[in-house]
Amino acid sequence: MDYVKRIRDLREDRDKTQQQIAEVLGTSQTMYARYERGANELPIRHLLRLCDYYGVSADYVLGRSDEK
Repeated sequence: MDYVKRIRDLREDRDKTQQQIAEVLGTSQTMYARYERGANELPIRHLLRLCDYYGVSADYVLGRSDEK
């Protein structure tokens, strides 16, 4: 689950809180924290929203590419 580290790094690089990103996704901070810990799988709709928000590809977030 390479995305666990990637979504945390993307958030921290932009000095955003889990709460701020949860609001972008329309979910709770608790649920977003579970995505970052790998306790819950990231739904595709949230993956796509994060890609749009951060301006990166899904392959980057999923760890299939190092090119943003």
